[in-house]
Amino acid sequence: MLLAALILLFPESPRWLIDHGKPDLGLQTLARLHAHGDTSDAWVQAEFQAIQDAVVFEHENEAKSYTELFKDRSCFRRLFLACALQASVQMTGVSAIQYYSVTIYGLMGIEGDETLKYQAISSVIALVAQASCILFIDRFGRRWPLIFGNLANCVTFIIATILLALFPPGANDNKAAAWGFIIVTWLYNFSFSATCGPLSWVIPAEIFDLKTRAKGVSIATMTSFAFNTMIGQVTGPAMKTAGYRYYILFIICNFTNALFFWAFLPETAKRPLEEMNRLFTDAPLFVPTMDRSDWASNDLERRVEEVKAKQESVAHTEVGAGAVGGH
Repeated sequence: MLLAALILLFPESPRWLIDHGKPDLGLQTLARLHAHGDTSDAWVQAEFQAIQDAVVFEHENEAKSYTELFKDRSCFRRLFLACALQASVQMTGVSAIQYYSVTIYGLMGIEGDETLKYQAISSVIALVAQASCILFIDRFGRRWPLIFGNLANCVTFIIATILLALFPPGANDNKAAAWGFIIVTWLYNFSFSATCGPLSWVIPAEIFDLKTRAKGVSIATMTSFAFNTMIGQVTGPAMKTAGYRYYILFIICNFTNALFFWAFLPETAKRPLEEMNRLFTDAPLFVPTMDRSDWASNDLERRVEEVKAKQESVAHTEVGAGAVGGH
């Protein structure tokens, strides 16, 4: 779940507490998150047991080096997807837009403080979009928002390319074209910030298990900065030599991003971190053929039923003992 992935970033997360020898505090934190502080809640007890089992297993099998990410099929699959996701984010064109939008505004006749004002509005739009992602991502999942986000990015780049082709920057002072480019940039920023941007960090954090997370996420992050640097260095010369044709690269990349994630990225929403191993070990590589019923998140539900049955058995025993004692 998104919450589970996010709380991994903070030292007071239940998993961190359990992993660092503070199971009681971990249980209390789980109870506050899911059951208003009720530590006897069946769901809380089930997730607590699942985390304890996973922590023990992962400590016994902890990765000692980066090479283990490439030796294990499940680990390599997750590493490949995490790196592909981080690279794909940079190939959406976000860095090109963010680094050079003010320059393009200037070429289209929008200069001085006006460019900074429109860029500030764009930043506010991004914050609203990111907040929307946090609020709704567990409801809509990760897979389809990522796919549709890339497709929406593709459409905005198509429009931007047409505007730049028909009204070349510096060759005219068409205010309508300038405003069209500004609005398209804002739409792109909302689409990216509501989907691809946040998900590029959420998904890697939740697909790796404890033994490989630090090393796996570090390689994915390195991939992100490598592609970010490449786009930052290439965009300036490319826009001077290729002009609007450079944007065609991002049209193609956004479309192929969507196609790639449709084909190979399984849905991880509402799946406990402890079930990721099974998902990435046994699920088919071409995920559209997956049988949803076979790969539904069921381990935690099974544990919940076991805890409820145990609690009912204990309660029944106590009632029976009370009746005998009273008699």
